[in-house]
Amino acid sequence: MDAKTENKPNLQDLRTHLDNLQKHDKLTRVTIPINKDTELMPLVRWQFRGLRQDQRKGFLFENVTNARGESLKGSVAVAIYAGSPEIYAIGMNCEVSEIRKHWQAAQARPLKPVLVERGTVQDEVHMGDNLLEHGGLDEFPIPNSTPGFDVGPYTTASNWVTKDPEIGWMNVGNYRGQVKGPTKMGVFIGPRKHAWKHWDMMRQRGEKYVEAALVIGGPAVLTYLSGSRTPYGVEEYAVAGALIGEPLELVKCKTVDLSVPAHAELVIEGRISTEYIEPEAPFGEFTGYMGERVYNAVFEVTAITHRKNPIFTAIISQMPPSESSMLKKMGQDNSYLYFLRNHCGLPDVVDISFHEIALESWAVVKLKRCNPSMVWQTLYAIAGRNASSGKYIIAVDEDIDINDMESIIWAMSYRSQPDRDTKILGNRAIGLDPSGLPPQSEIRDMTKQANFGSMMLIDATRKWAYPPVSLPAKPYMERAKEIWEQLQLPKLTPRVPWHGYELGDWSDRDREEAEWAVKGEYHKTGERAAKERKPVGK
Repeated sequence: MDAKTENKPNLQDLRTHLDNLQKHDKLTRVTIPINKDTELMPLVRWQFRGLRQDQRKGFLFENVTNARGESLKGSVAVAIYAGSPEIYAIGMNCEVSEIRKHWQAAQARPLKPVLVERGTVQDEVHMGDNLLEHGGLDEFPIPNSTPGFDVGPYTTASNWVTKDPEIGWMNVGNYRGQVKGPTKMGVFIGPRKHAWKHWDMMRQRGEKYVEAALVIGGPAVLTYLSGSRTPYGVEEYAVAGALIGEPLELVKCKTVDLSVPAHAELVIEGRISTEYIEPEAPFGEFTGYMGERVYNAVFEVTAITHRKNPIFTAIISQMPPSESSMLKKMGQDNSYLYFLRNHCGLPDVVDISFHEIALESWAVVKLKRCNPSMVWQTLYAIAGRNASSGKYIIAVDEDIDINDMESIIWAMSYRSQPDRDTKILGNRAIGLDPSGLPPQSEIRDMTKQANFGSMMLIDATRKWAYPPVSLPAKPYMERAKEIWEQLQLPKLTPRVPWHGYELGDWSDRDREEAEWAVKGEYHKTGERAAKERKPVGK
């Protein structure tokens, strides 16, 4: 490694990221023995089932054992990428409030990666006759994610690198990897994933395999990108570089024609067969249900390279909210926002939110007041981008908080009519949604596309002028907040809306009489009403 690379304090190195988490009091180090097969993930799970979001931290397990009572080399880091928005922001070296701005800018101006001669990820190399000298995949403390239900250890912070055989474009996607032996893994690549496209192109050419490299413990931003649904042809490496403000440094793999982050903790090189598939799973999935056993791709290991004393990284997924749901939400929110504004020509789109509890099913898009046809163009654009994203897509006005379910339900309840403001689309890919297909007697083949689902588009925007929101007007709420703070009452977290405001259906008379009321002159309203008295029935 040259002097420039050695002296650069960059975000390309996982250990720098862990140090940053430590400095911000967002890392818990566990030094007592922890069983990776039965204890590790359940321990981290509790912070997602028993703590507020702002209390969550990343975990670094430094004394790892297995179900056989053996002590394992290396450590395991979990929830270090997206345990909370604060942890996610540390990975991008920005404030939480700046995440969206950084994401949008990086997509607009990707930075091409650079190839370097050497990287710490190849400090140790196992290949050829030496592939199994440290046990192959068994060298690493890969945890069980859902003890009691999963059928074995899985890689979850799995950044799989593949290449388009025609144009040479490299893709990085996050797919689960089941450890089946020292040199074999199962890979879940569905037919809508870019890696599956590369696999299928090679299969149609008559090639026996597609080359792949599994990156563990690369730059935090690369893990952010790998699950973000970046458009086909846009390299995650380039957008990742733009997110950290410098080109990503890559090194050539040893046995496959791919390049990987130079400072990753671990890279597993190999080939995914196009000739056969095998049963894979069950595995706990992001839907909150166990993923069924299915026929999936098989990865044969050809080389393993890693840093000295590598840190194995894992993402805690399964029942949302989780680290996985936060990762996907951040990536999808920003990818879709850029897509709608810059690829679909929809400047009235303000924001979009995929909700953690139902990432593949529930999205809310916020728009400025615009022509009603633009609302529907936006809804259809979201529907058209991905065959399995979205079961319920809801358009709301700018005054709705798209991350607050009560605010969304308020908009749906009083700004839409089901017979007029909804559309149902069929022929949707069902993905992992268990409501789309009853249990099958035969193991499904996940390399084949099947349509079983549908989606509902909902226009929950105001169609005409509305009366004001029935909360005290802003000046009175602001004054009340001052008094609240003077009384040293509990700290407030204002929710939208926190004050009343006009929405078009409010007359000069309404405004005048409301003003009389706050001046104590409400008797004037009574006098006016008396003058307008009329007999019953007329």
